[in-house]
Order: sequence, then C-alpha cells, then structure tokens
Amino acid sequence: MHNPKDKKPYRDADEENTLLEGRNAVTELLRSGQACDKVFIAQGARMGEILTLAKARGVPVVQCDRRKLDAMSQTGNHQGVIAQAAAHAYAELDDLFRNAEQKGEPPLFVICDGIADPHNLGAIIRSAETAGAHGVIIPKRRAAGLTAVAARASAGALAYMPVHKAVNLAALIDTLKERGVWVFGAEADGNVGLYEADFAGPTAIVIGSEGEGISRLIREKCDFIVSIPMRGKVNSLNASNAAAVLLFEAVRRRTRGK
Repeated sequence: MHNPKDKKPYRDADEENTLLEGRNAVTELLRSGQACDKVFIAQGARMGEILTLAKARGVPVVQCDRRKLDAMSQTGNHQGVIAQAAAHAYAELDDLFRNAEQKGEPPLFVICDGIADPHNLGAIIRSAETAGAHGVIIPKRRAAGLTAVAARASAGALAYMPVHKAVNLAALIDTLKERGVWVFGAEADGNVGLYEADFAGPTAIVIGSEGEGISRLIREKCDFIVSIPMRGKVNSLNASNAAAVLLFEAVRRRTRGK
C-alpha cells in the first residue's frame, strides 16, 4: 500500500499549491476556467469527463504509470489524476503588443523555446522585466509553465511581465514577423555577433532549452542567429544568463544616443 511518507518528493515544496489531486478537484479546476498547465492521468484509469473538459480547454493530458502519480502526490489519495495549475494567468499576444504601445516603444519580447526548468523560466522573466521588455512567450508543451517555483524565481517580476503561452510556437513566430517583429535566435554558432545585431526595432529574442538549444524548426524561423562572444575557458552560458546578456544589449542599443 502506498505510504506518502516513504516516497521521495517529486517537486519543490514551493510548488505544492499548484498541484490539485483527485477527480473532483481536477474536474472543478477545468470547469472553472482557471489556468491549467497539464493533467496527469494514470494509464487505464477511466476519466471520461476530465478528458472531455481538458480537450475542450486545450489542456495537455499526460498518460503515465500510476507510480509516477504516487511519487507526485502529497496526499496519497490522487485517485489516478493530478492537475498542474498555473500560478499566474497567461496573457494574450495582443496584450504584449499593447504593453509596448502604451510605453511608446518598439516591441521587445523573449521567446522561450523548451525551457524545462521553472527556476530558469522565472529568472528569464525577471531579466525581461528589469530590462523593460514587453512580454515573454512560452510554448504550451514540453516546457515549464507559470508554476509557483517559476513565480518565486522571478522575484516578483511576474506581477508586471505578461507571459503568453503559444499553442504552436512556430506559427506564433510567423505571426510576429507578419506584425513587423524581427526574430533573433541565441546560439553559439550564430551568423551575427552580439554587438552587430540590430535590436533597435521590433525584436523577439529566442532562448533555447538548457540542454539542446533552439529546436531545428524554430531556428529556421529566426531572421538572425546571434552569438555571444566568449572570452573564458567555458564557452557557454545557461539559458537565463544568455537571455539577460541579449536583453541588456538590446537596452543599450535602444538607449544609445538618447
């Protein structure tokens, strides 16, 4: 019999209030319209209503071994289903453009392509807010969402920084380009140096995942691939540090001459 005291914690304790366990709790979450990142369902469990509600809301459903749910559960009574609710509401893409318009500035966005660590996502949001960016964009699948851990890592920046969750990141980039935004991917083998990149106009900076960088499809969508010059023996930065470097170079470029 499962004993919650015998298991290893699945996540940071700070994230506990974002997980809802049990059929009734998950059903009501989906009915309420509250932001929900993902629903985990035990393989073989009959969850017809929950699956219908999740599909209608566009919430990803992950079928997994019951032992994974046992490891995630803090109550020991998950009834075969756990939902991960967002710690903060997501913004529409128009909200990000409106943020730039209200400040009288060309848009400056950060696109996170597969950032899996919520600490890194929170740190990127923090850098974006301190640099005066107008929004952060994350993909709906295979990436960290706005959990309590991400919110805490943002050190309060999440309260001021709109975050949009894109169903299809490649299609969203096409939309940005149609609206006049230039897309810059950050990679070590870039064809444009950091100090030569023109961030003065409407700009979106793409930061890839911690291990694999920018995905092939998203890289192909970028207008430019920008490399950060490395002077030390270690030739890479983590995702949040790379985002900060590019963002503040964009700030320098935009304020130069003012």
